[in-house]
Amino acid sequence: MAQAMKIAIVDDEQDMRQSISQWLALSGYDTETFSSAEEALKVLGPDYPGIVISDIKMPGMDGMQFLKKLMGSDSALPVIMITGHGDVPMAVEAMRVGAFDFLEKPFNPDRMSELAKRATGARRLTLDNRVLRRELSDGGQIMKKLIGQSPVMERLREDILDLGQADGHVLIDGETGTGKTLVAHALHAVGSRAGKKFVLISCAALEEEVLSKRLFGPMLPEDSMLPAIEEARGGTLVLEDIDALSETLQAKLLSVINEQGTPAETRIVAISNLQEAGKTCEDALRPDLFYRLAALRITVPPLRQRGEDILTLFTRLSEQFSEEYGCDAPQVSAQEAAQLLQAPWPGNVRQLINIAERAVLQSRRGSGTIASLLMSDHEEMQPVMTTEGKPLKEYVEAFERMLIDNTMRRHKGSIASVMDELCLPRRTLNEKMAKYGLQRSDYLA
Repeated sequence: MAQAMKIAIVDDEQDMRQSISQWLALSGYDTETFSSAEEALKVLGPDYPGIVISDIKMPGMDGMQFLKKLMGSDSALPVIMITGHGDVPMAVEAMRVGAFDFLEKPFNPDRMSELAKRATGARRLTLDNRVLRRELSDGGQIMKKLIGQSPVMERLREDILDLGQADGHVLIDGETGTGKTLVAHALHAVGSRAGKKFVLISCAALEEEVLSKRLFGPMLPEDSMLPAIEEARGGTLVLEDIDALSETLQAKLLSVINEQGTPAETRIVAISNLQEAGKTCEDALRPDLFYRLAALRITVPPLRQRGEDILTLFTRLSEQFSEEYGCDAPQVSAQEAAQLLQAPWPGNVRQLINIAERAVLQSRRGSGTIASLLMSDHEEMQPVMTTEGKPLKEYVEAFERMLIDNTMRRHKGSIASVMDELCLPRRTLNEKMAKYGLQRSDYLA
């Protein structure tokens, strides 16, 4: 689940704090205000779930000192600095130290909202990947996150294991929301570089000049970070939104790749997130760079091709959200299971996560249906229209598997309790569990 982003506003002028807070609150952000850098530092730890907007000129600890403290604690924390008219040199210095960007007074509120959107997006990506890295003590852990028994998921796991052992650069593509970044983590975790650095950069989240410096340098002696190419030496550098690279940066990246030779000192995993109709990563990149990156390639399957994995994922997600919200997970009827299987899922797993959370919330209120959630996402969608016609038998079997799976989970593997609830004799239950690849050991508490 995406973590809610906060915005910490630090300014010694109360009117300025309040006006920024009110504007950002109207834009849907959760804000908190601080009258001094010293006060803010008591709250802004290394994994602060948000970004910082700070004035440069403040009594006591000024904005530059504050920025250096924040960068020393968490160099990936986006900090937007507010400068007075004529303080552009100071703003440039702040960018060198590590500021995400700056606003010059009097600033356009829409410009501030735009920066806040980019900065919170970058922060969410950073925090999500830190959580993943903490969970990935070994490759087996992340492979467990690639849930599903559909043929396309079996093939994806096989591809990850094969390419993880290779040493060439990799291109990962696929529709938005399919889990391409998770696949990049898996490639690193199952390969020989697993114990080395894993560095992830979003090419679309940074302005070209900042991105160039972050990727290739030169870094000044005072900078706390190495260029990403150096930082990831011996390990893996993941470049999200590779298609957002300008022609100049594409040329620089190609030059670095050519200089490294084979095997590469730094393995590059490029992720393409192109969403424009009829356009591909090959269209966006210069041919020589594309073919260097796409020597090894993984296409992550869309959710609509994953069959009954949809029900398995929905069950897992709704269980997680029900535990988080302190309520029971919604019970899925046969009709609702069919609707989940039939939905087109343009937002893929990301959309499924959203639907599962909303299903839990409306179940807690005792109202609403899964069909209404699906139709609110896609008004043109008919209640039970399928993107691909399937035999009735497939829908029945998918629902039956989900029902047994859910019941086994709820009773923590107690065969007697499951037999009683589903009114099944022991032999029939055993046969169905074998048919659907369900093992009692997976459910024991």
